Amino acid sequence: MKPFVYLLLTLTAVLFPSLAFAANTAHQSIDLTSHWIGYTAIAIFVLAYSLVILEEQLHLRKSKPVLLAAGLIWILIAAYYVSNGMPHAAETAIRHNFLEYAELFFFLLVAMTYINALLERDVFNSLRDWLVQKGYSYRALFWITGILAFFISPIADNLTTALIMCAVVLAVGKDEPKFVAMSCVNIVVGANAGGAFSPFGDITTLMVWQKGIVQFTEFFHLFLPSVVNFIIPAFIMQFFLPKGNPSSSASKITPIKRGGLFIVGLFILTILTAVSFHNFLHLPPVFGMMLGLGYLKFFGYYLRKIGHATIDHSDLPTGHNITDEFDIFDKIAKAEWDTLFFFYGVILAVGGLGFIGYLGMASEFMYGELGATNANILVGILSAIVDNIPVMFAVLTMQPDMNHTQWLLVTLTAGVGGSLLSVGSAAGVALMGQARGYYTFFSHLKWTPVIALGYGASIYVHLLIN
Repeated sequence: MKPFVYLLLTLTAVLFPSLAFAANTAHQSIDLTSHWIGYTAIAIFVLAYSLVILEEQLHLRKSKPVLLAAGLIWILIAAYYVSNGMPHAAETAIRHNFLEYAELFFFLLVAMTYINALLERDVFNSLRDWLVQKGYSYRALFWITGILAFFISPIADNLTTALIMCAVVLAVGKDEPKFVAMSCVNIVVGANAGGAFSPFGDITTLMVWQKGIVQFTEFFHLFLPSVVNFIIPAFIMQFFLPKGNPSSSASKITPIKRGGLFIVGLFILTILTAVSFHNFLHLPPVFGMMLGLGYLKFFGYYLRKIGHATIDHSDLPTGHNITDEFDIFDKIAKAEWDTLFFFYGVILAVGGLGFIGYLGMASEFMYGELGATNANILVGILSAIVDNIPVMFAVLTMQPDMNHTQWLLVTLTAGVGGSLLSVGSAAGVALMGQARGYYTFFSHLKWTPVIALGYGASIYVHLLIN
């Protein structure tokens, strides 16, 4: 029974974020792991996450159950502490968790706003149409979309990149279901692998960077392991692709709207600003990103003026009908709010579980008994079952005593481990919806052995060279 309890605690703590706050505030927290409040909190969390897993079947947005769970867990904690004469302990703990979330929230909001601006300016649609018109073979398209996913995701994030490349695959291969399914698997692996060697490629790498554990340039030490993770399964899969070329398409290339390429430049400048704030001014990267949002807002004002608008609508509430409008608040409104609120619920819910005391138990089992290397490999496998965001946040909040090589290893495994299953990453879940009927859980599972081969090889290469 005890190993099962440890496994459950490991899943709970390693799955989800802020558990580690308990380690930082142990002097003012009470161990409730054997109290009915602790058991109730775990039950609430497990139930909520079960609903998250069944999102596609229930058509229930994943943010809803975790938001409710976070509130209920902290009500239980706060009520207990108030009744024991410690009315401000829970308040202090929850403020710490909320600050952690706020930094990530605004960073991601700016990045999402830029991506939405590029989508509205048809930058990605133009790239898609250009690839469709080239008349490449199935094998060539398989490699092109995979390689592009690998190199675009470090900048545009793995979810957005996967959706763009999947649109290309669907446009040219809809008459060949096998090609679409295999290409989607390749895109998910490529996008996740590419996101692992850049702070901007995945939320997990972003969290590691913002914590200051791995510096910006040090992420590029994971480039070769990430390449191996992508190349090995892609090389094996290519031999099972259908032969020939897809039917040619006569559709025209969508022109990029005015200012689209300039916004690409502003996005790169924003990234450089965030990096400079962190490296040279020792300020949180989120402040650099918010300054970058100012760049985009002023450029939106410029676009409105050269469009001969009598009123600058870019700073008015969204919803105005303007020809070829560039409404900056419309781009903000179209951010992935469900994901952002899901992230809030996860951090606060697991922060509560950590404050109760479950983090210490899970950390002792994983990093004490299994050892750092085995624990970090397990983190990658867990991220395939659940999601790499809460898994990585849990590790960060545990703060296990590891050397730099091990921190890079867990960054790698959390980033690429989600490729083992279609439900293990945001990219995989999104493509199951976008390519419904072509790319499914089982079509991905068929290739899990070769993906696992790439996963193991990437770990070996990392330990060899880093």
